[in-house]
Amino acid sequence: MVTMAGLTGWREWLSLKRQELAERTVAGADAPAAPPVASRIEIADLKERIRKLEAIAAGVDL
Repeated sequence: MVTMAGLTGWREWLSLKRQELAERTVAGADAPAAPPVASRIEIADLKERIRKLEAIAAGVDL
């Protein structure tokens, strides 16, 4: 009985996630979405690392 309840909950959760993805796809078709904050922070971090590596390659001391 517990297994059946868990399986039902899992199926409902998957259904909810599918619905959320479908809504994002429909809403995102009209206007491009801004990248999430975490993505922007990660990109900024990568740019900083690249800048440091380029400085090391050029022989500049930071």
